[in-house]
Amino acid sequence: MRAIQITEFGGPEVLTLTELPDPEPGAGELLVEVSRAGVNYADTHQAENSYLAPASLPLVPGMEIAGRTANGRRVVALTSSGGYAEKAVTAEPMAFEIPEGVSDEDALALIVQGATAWVLLRKSVRLEPGESVVVHAAGGGVGTLAVQLAKSFGAGRIIAVAGSEDKRKLALELGADATVDSSAADMTEALVEANGGKRVDTVLDMVGGRVTDESVRALAPFGRLAFYGMASRELPSPIQPSNLMRFSTTVGGMWLPHVWQLPGNVMKQAMDELFAMVAEGSLRPIQGGTYPLSEAREAHEALRSRTTVGKLVLDTRA
Repeated sequence: MRAIQITEFGGPEVLTLTELPDPEPGAGELLVEVSRAGVNYADTHQAENSYLAPASLPLVPGMEIAGRTANGRRVVALTSSGGYAEKAVTAEPMAFEIPEGVSDEDALALIVQGATAWVLLRKSVRLEPGESVVVHAAGGGVGTLAVQLAKSFGAGRIIAVAGSEDKRKLALELGADATVDSSAADMTEALVEANGGKRVDTVLDMVGGRVTDESVRALAPFGRLAFYGMASRELPSPIQPSNLMRFSTTVGGMWLPHVWQLPGNVMKQAMDELFAMVAEGSLRPIQGGTYPLSEAREAHEALRSRTTVGKLVLDTRA
């Protein structure tokens, strides 16, 4: 089968198209003939071995797949690796049936980015009706869905932060009430101004560095910031407990794999709600581009440039 393989860690240049044997499923696993593979920021960290879960070589990257099983089931699934290939293996609990009315591309937008936005709002910041929410990287895969979900969940004011006029315009079309340029010299001041002069209640942050530090300083009493990525590849300053007490603020992290450890099958709850919203037309995954499998390098370059909008996917048949 054709696959993208990494034999040394690094940037997009280490992604190489090659021929490999078909993977063999073990007990409790499914072999999926992949039609589309999702691309996300975690993949770029996996390629350079800077992800939360250490990688080993050689490696076929990719953690999101959509396609059909041997018995014809149409599924979207998560894998620890191996997604950038014509065939991949996934654990049965990590696979979800794609309902009618939902495309493979839309399903891939939901399995990580959609579920991440849902968990951030429902579990991490526990958004209450009427509260303000800041969505950083609002033009990205998570951001475009988080803006829409926040609206559906009753947010009082949605502030979308993005780096281009087109992305900010899209956020407004998706339901944001105000926008902020991500290059703002003082993010604290910009967020407070966008919230009508008041500090904000909740922040979804996947940027890191200065943006995180200044977003924390924009939180209102009992405000919450959920940190779920580091697109800037810059670490924020260490959090001082005394500073949290100053405004009774909460800063937490979220990594989607931990959702499987929660009682009540939270991931299934998220996927069921997201699938239903897409099928009925109340949630619109934004597709940012489909690349042939052979152009995985170009997809990573585009993603790392932070100029893309919505969800990027690889067509494993092209």
